[in-house]
Amino acid sequence: MTTRFHLKPMEYIEVPDTKQSFNRSLFSEVAPKYDFITKALSFGRDAAWKRTLITGLPATGSPVGVDLACGTGDITRLLANRYPDGNITGLDLTPAMLERAQKLTENKKIRFVEGSMQELPFDSESLDIVTGGYALRNAPDLNQTIDEIARVLRPGGAAAFLDFSKPRNAIGQHLTHFALKFWGGLWGLLLHGNPDVYGYIADSLMLYPDRTALRKRFKERGFIPQQSILLLGGMLEISWFEKR
Repeated sequence: MTTRFHLKPMEYIEVPDTKQSFNRSLFSEVAPKYDFITKALSFGRDAAWKRTLITGLPATGSPVGVDLACGTGDITRLLANRYPDGNITGLDLTPAMLERAQKLTENKKIRFVEGSMQELPFDSESLDIVTGGYALRNAPDLNQTIDEIARVLRPGGAAAFLDFSKPRNAIGQHLTHFALKFWGGLWGLLLHGNPDVYGYIADSLMLYPDRTALRKRFKERGFIPQQSILLLGGMLEISWFEKR
């Protein structure tokens, strides 16, 4: 079996510019299988988790909302269903993902745009809601991305994220890394002939802050943590925030 993807994650993801290029290549490879692999890696729970993320957002009439790293648009569509009078945009770095998102989306009010989390193409304080499914961990520079989210959200705006989660203690971190490396590597071999394609998840989590540190970064940028839910024994987390 051959694969078009040969990049080694740890050679690229420690530097913002090379991480962004790596992500564009990786998710171009993953795009045709993305909806399947999110189900497989999550033991079929991914769709339910994303519904929980959307359900936890505040009730409001017609918000302006953006789904970061929208992939094939599943959270974007859930946002539009939750807020039928809202103005909803899905943003992603990868044209291949956006093409699939557009094909899967019947709601013509939803807009999909190509862009980076590092420099969001929205005016300051122009958004009411920002969401992201497996988005923050893929940010080339996490601090810059949180700064951008803070910039574009209006005071009182909501942000909600689903992602793999890193415990504070070293033993928990090692166990999580081993489990993700094995499970992701297995599916990478099966679907792409390359364990690094989904083994990247474990590598990226090594450079990601733990749960407590992540909340601290949001607090430092003017966010109030609202609630969080741990999933799969703490391997993933859904977090909600409000901008002061």
